Amino acid sequence: MREKILHNATEMFLNLGFKSVTMDDIAKTSGVSKKTIYAHFSNKTALVEAVTNYLFDTICDGIDIIHEQEQSPIVELFMIKKFVLEHLNDEKSSPQYQLQKYYPKIYATLRKKQFEEMQGLIKENLEKGIKQELYRESIDIDFIARIYFHGMVGIKDKDLFPLHNYSMSTLMTYYLEYHLRGISTEKGIEELENQLYTNN
Repeated sequence: MREKILHNATEMFLNLGFKSVTMDDIAKTSGVSKKTIYAHFSNKTALVEAVTNYLFDTICDGIDIIHEQEQSPIVELFMIKKFVLEHLNDEKSSPQYQLQKYYPKIYATLRKKQFEEMQGLIKENLEKGIKQELYRESIDIDFIARIYFHGMVGIKDKDLFPLHNYSMSTLMTYYLEYHLRGISTEKGIEELENQLYTNN
């Protein structure tokens, strides 16, 4: 039952936002009483925390599977983008923004975990890209990995990038192109343009 509640709450939070979904809404959708939900989650904050951890683990597991496929580093980034969007429902309700605003402690913990996870992944991606002559060998790997994370977080700021102007898919594609054009060799640019054409 806990998994069912967690799954339904995740879907609702992603589609409608952390703020607007009530425990009554989740109980109704799950076909259980609020008392049953409270038997598994002490309050809404505990449920929000469980949902963010569940999403984080699910996405990390999926990214690890993509990483193990040994794709070109440029292809890998586009595959990760597609996977993340599928699992975050294209972030229609800007869940990260709502999490930051209404549940700042949970957001801070999640952001730290995301940073630690992404740093390792992006550094490996950069090192592999240099070896394959897709990325310029003169780039500062630590700096690029940090600025990549900062940019990925930044494009989710709905005050800077209102969702009625840009879909999250469009923003992520724009940012990927911006990132890759800045670090790629001519060979890398060719692969980037191929991915942009294929994923258009």
